[in-house]
Amino acid sequence: MRLSVLGGCGAWPGAGQACSGYLVEHDGFTVLIDPGYATLPRLLERTTAEAVGAVLVSHGHPDHCADLNPLLRARALGGLGPPALPVYAPAGALEAVLRLDGGRMLAGSFVPHDLEPPGAVEVGPFLVDSWALPHHVPNAGLRLSAGGRALAYTGDTGPDAALVDLARDADLLLAEATYPEEVPAEDAPYLSSARAAGRTAAAAGAGRLLLTHLWPGTPAEPSLAAAAAAYAGDLAVATAGTVVDL
Repeated sequence: MRLSVLGGCGAWPGAGQACSGYLVEHDGFTVLIDPGYATLPRLLERTTAEAVGAVLVSHGHPDHCADLNPLLRARALGGLGPPALPVYAPAGALEAVLRLDGGRMLAGSFVPHDLEPPGAVEVGPFLVDSWALPHHVPNAGLRLSAGGRALAYTGDTGPDAALVDLARDADLLLAEATYPEEVPAEDAPYLSSARAAGRTAAAAGAGRLLLTHLWPGTPAEPSLAAAAAAYAGDLAVATAGTVVDL
């Protein structure tokens, strides 16, 4: 299993960057997780729109799903006629982004599937387990398993005991870490910090920790130091071009 980071900015893409977007590949099948702002051009540097086998969306904020629209446009209008793309997301999460075009424009380009945490679904060679995690809107933590490996992804989330279950013995934990140390009080139930991500990775016994969704312009070093205070394993920040082989 291979993870390739298309972008890791939270909220909006910094200059030359992209928001959340991750390609996961195994046995010739490619899943796109969270096509946030500016991720499609990054994806097209690596592969084609037609090569994506399925899309998983953790929640409906545009920094996690806005580029679903140009991805579907590329597939619908590109002239190659790929099969309809399976798109999995919490119920209602994609209503706004899908309204950007009329149904006729994207007709036949995708097949929607509701993610209903807790639950599991087979997506290509992957078993995808999901957990409902606290955020401003419904958010699904995702765990992809294939070939004896596991990738856990938090989406955006506040504190929750289920995070340890999500990441239990995962080869890689991809964890939202918008802030290095403390989350401001108004967002504390809904967002996470690098320090909290480190604690989760340590408690779960995750093999690696990749911090993502840092606030744009935030240097990596404070977040890495905060996570390392609790987690002694392999640790990095998700930036465009990062590749992790599990």
